[in-house]
Amino acid sequence: MNSTASLLVFFHSLLRYGVLLFVAGGGLLALRGLVLRRPILVYERLVAIIAVVLCHVQLLFGIIIYIMRFKSFDAMASVHARFWKYEHITMMLIAIALVTLGRSLSRRARTEPGKQLRVAVFYLLALVIMLMAIPWPITEFGSQYGWM
Repeated sequence: MNSTASLLVFFHSLLRYGVLLFVAGGGLLALRGLVLRRPILVYERLVAIIAVVLCHVQLLFGIIIYIMRFKSFDAMASVHARFWKYEHITMMLIAIALVTLGRSLSRRARTEPGKQLRVAVFYLLALVIMLMAIPWPITEFGSQYGWM
């Protein structure tokens, strides 16, 4: 892998922590607001917006890395290739779509609890999918990459 791709992979790996933090934060803050039956606060809305922005930046990095690594959709020889070519990107696309959809639907909701419910459900569901799709160092797919 060339130095540009290595740098992109590093930033992609580093940015995952920001994405996870803000998606989890946005979902949990919305859930807390829903349970406490209080209006959405400005910083809670900001956390949800930052989560969407970070997800889209992460997606951009991921697509660039994907294009640099995989030139075609040939049949794969290994489980690792299948994970990277299909499973990881598909699950992450679904998770980012859920975050985007949750934010978009919450803006259209008429009531504060409706807004909070949409953010909480969509963000926390996306968080679960992201956590499953990340190649953590303790898994078979991420053991060669480390925590960064």
